[in-house]
Amino acid sequence: MTAESEARPGITVDAVRELLSDPKIFAELPPGLDDDAELALDSLGLVWFLHQLELRYGLEIEPAEAFLAEFTSIRRITDYLVDAHEA
Repeated sequence: MTAESEARPGITVDAVRELLSDPKIFAELPPGLDDDAELALDSLGLVWFLHQLELRYGLEIEPAEAFLAEFTSIRRITDYLVDAHEA
């Protein structure tokens, strides 16, 4: 772990939920939505989400990467981002 990664805030389910709650990503993300409930990010929402990840966590993820098809729930997104954040 580098000093830079130690300085970044941790990625948690709550942090991902907060980012997804941005009206530019999901206009009305239900507050009680289960972490494993199916989500469908549209292309503009996905780009804005990835932009916010870069600003907040320093993660640069290209929207064309194949794994993005697996961004289907808050938990799956979080699991991927935790792995990417620690890399």
